[in-house]
Amino acid sequence: MLQAEQPLILDALLKRPAQPWLWLAPVPLPPPGRELPGRGIRLHRSPRGYAGDLVCTLPLPLPSESVNAIVLQHVLAADAAELLEECERILMPGGRVWLFALNAMSPYRLRWRRQGLVARPPGSWRGLLEQVGLPCVEQLRYLGPVWPTRGGVGPATSTAPLRAVCMLQAEKRTAAGIGPIPLRAPVRWRGSVASI
Repeated sequence: MLQAEQPLILDALLKRPAQPWLWLAPVPLPPPGRELPGRGIRLHRSPRGYAGDLVCTLPLPLPSESVNAIVLQHVLAADAAELLEECERILMPGGRVWLFALNAMSPYRLRWRRQGLVARPPGSWRGLLEQVGLPCVEQLRYLGPVWPTRGGVGPATSTAPLRAVCMLQAEKRTAAGIGPIPLRAPVRWRGSVASI
């Protein structure tokens, strides 16, 4: 499934080429086939938090509003709310989050249960994103196989809600400040002025 997500992730990061990005994966991944644009940090889950380009825990050691694109692959349910709040903090206004999650509606979930993974319904992820101030901006997308196959992954993407993975896109929106108010014409004295 992680391989089926790679093209979408690369496409998402290529759409915002000059901006900093953050990629949180569930396991260490080999470098992608092509160079990623801009500056970015790749992290993966570890027993003590996150490892990769940095070794850290939450809160992430990044300044507020410093990242324009965040890719979250298969967030653990235990710290999902805390991680999404942290993503909202470090995301620039207008920045995007791409969340890849196991689809609880997929028959593929029978395979996950043997591995101890728990999936949330897509509506639950949407609610969590909106709760932290990251409303979803695109239609929910599904990818991966519908049922475990010997060949691995199925067609890349589809709107079929029985596929193994769902992808949500959210954007940080902030209220625009009120622009400058033009000054009234300056007051002019209409008469003689005494001067010393």
